[in-house]
Amino acid sequence: QVQLVESGGGLAQAGDSLRLSCTVSLTSSWATMGWFRQAPGKEREFVAAIKWTGGDTYYADSVKGRFTISRDNTKNMVYLQLNSLKAEDTAVYYCAVGFFLGARMTSGAFDYWGQGTQVTVSS
Repeated sequence: QVQLVESGGGLAQAGDSLRLSCTVSLTSSWATMGWFRQAPGKEREFVAAIKWTGGDTYYADSVKGRFTISRDNTKNMVYLQLNSLKAEDTAVYYCAVGFFLGARMTSGAFDYWGQGTQVTVSS
């Protein structure tokens, strides 16, 4: 069983920055780490992903240019830097890991999930 633990959420004002962290208990060369979010009354949506090997990154159009995903292979950690926050970024943010994904970044393609961390942005 792979365990993921997110941290770093909180309350921010529009225009502020936050950094989310995710510790994952197990990775592999074939792993893809992803961040998703779910706002109240909405479906979970893809935010960003990074290949554990090679570091290729993927972003949702809504966060491109504002959010940055990165990883530290030595610490088994993944980060999501959230800049220029907007009220519509308010959601629970989830870290996830999947294997042999290719370019598929749908939530169903990821195998293990963290419990989530709340990000609330006030306008």
